[in-house]
Amino acid sequence: MNRIMTLISAFVCFSMLVSGAGSCTGSEDSPGGYKLEEIKLSKSDVTMQVGDKVTVKAYAVPTPAVAPSFQWMSDNGGVATVKDGVIEAVAPGKAVITASCQGVVSTVNVTVQEMSKVDGYSIYDVKPNSQEKAPDLLLNGAGTFTDDGVLVSSKGKLVKLDRFYALGERTVRYEVRPSADAVMNFRSSEGDFNAIVDVPSRQIRIMSSPTPTVKDVPFLEGEKDYAVEVSHIYQRSILSVKDLSTGKSVDVSAVHDGEGGCGKGALQKGFSVGMHFDHYCFVLESGSSFLVRRMTVSSLKDDILLMLYGDSITQPEGYFPAKDFERAWTQQVISALGGNAMSSGRGGGTIDTVLEYIKNELPFIKTKYVMVTIGTNGGNTESKLTELVNYIRSCGAVPILNNIPSNESGTQIKENQLIDSVRKKFGIKGCMLDWATSVMGDGKEVNKDMMYWEDYTGSYGWQVYHHPNEKGGDAMMARIRLDLPELFQ
Repeated sequence: MNRIMTLISAFVCFSMLVSGAGSCTGSEDSPGGYKLEEIKLSKSDVTMQVGDKVTVKAYAVPTPAVAPSFQWMSDNGGVATVKDGVIEAVAPGKAVITASCQGVVSTVNVTVQEMSKVDGYSIYDVKPNSQEKAPDLLLNGAGTFTDDGVLVSSKGKLVKLDRFYALGERTVRYEVRPSADAVMNFRSSEGDFNAIVDVPSRQIRIMSSPTPTVKDVPFLEGEKDYAVEVSHIYQRSILSVKDLSTGKSVDVSAVHDGEGGCGKGALQKGFSVGMHFDHYCFVLESGSSFLVRRMTVSSLKDDILLMLYGDSITQPEGYFPAKDFERAWTQQVISALGGNAMSSGRGGGTIDTVLEYIKNELPFIKTKYVMVTIGTNGGNTESKLTELVNYIRSCGAVPILNNIPSNESGTQIKENQLIDSVRKKFGIKGCMLDWATSVMGDGKEVNKDMMYWEDYTGSYGWQVYHHPNEKGGDAMMARIRLDLPELFQ
């Protein structure tokens, strides 16, 4: 080893003489007779993926009045390069990075891995670090950007991705390195969904209700790199952990079983898992820390015929019993198209909500048609509907603007008049879902047989027939076939 260090030092000094590069500042001949004894580096071993950049800092010992200008080099530039301490991973393999000055040398061992595979079609991908901070990743005092990623060290504080996603088929993937005592929670900002990775207990848990869904992970330990994936596929949620060095993985899943109504009107108690229908967050529940090196959000489909957008009417997984879910109208459309479609709905959403998350999703998903059913919760205006139609067209898709279904409060009548006027303005199509769910087929009085009865006396103070049930789903599907036969040809 001493012979190798001597050769490296001789090579560095020879290179500096030949190239004319300046010698290290603070040399033996400098005023005061300073002599460098040791170079301390901030890292001795680095594991990277192709495309990563990591900064290694060098410190002179003893500390001089003027910091030396260290010389950096790589023994394998095809694997990793270095400039002023910034190492860039080029290709899989190993390299040794040296920092030298006055014949003193210190080294960093570098291992470069293949870029880890992300399933699905990426719609957001970031490797946050101190050089390339992610502006959409709000730390909220939970941690700091470091050379290696986001280091989360404050317990109970949420790091939030300030991008709204509501895709019915999506995955978020985190590449993490936890401490041995870390309990991590990958959750929604509203807290309806919580996915726990518990390192000391070697467990993963989906905090479903009334009982958590748990799986043991024998290989889970601290200071190793893992991929944590949380997938949402309509009523099903999946949490998985994969060891990035060995490829071993464990996953656990739970199915949200809707109550089929609300309050006294509910058909059953259900089994709550959570809909993830807000912003992705992660938090240190207990322990010392964990490092997040990469975060990726992916759609599980691309290049499809139809995207369906809307509020809770387009998100039946929030209230539909699992046994009847295949008869929800969105699921019937997706099934009739052989899976060549996908929905994106948010319970309680308005057109403002749709405008927010459609801009985070639609540019990354190739689709021919975009069907929107919005207005149940109010908020529609001609200008906002115009903005929505124009945005869909700007993404290269054909907009379809549906009438909203009938409901007991009768609010659909005025909303659908506005929606119809915008359709005529742009010459676009839509489905008469209000006609399909009304007593006389005229879009006025709701057919209660097609709706769940919901009792909100304890919250909003009213009772209403509002969300389509399985019979409503059948009627809406029949109307879509009638109004838009081109979808099924």
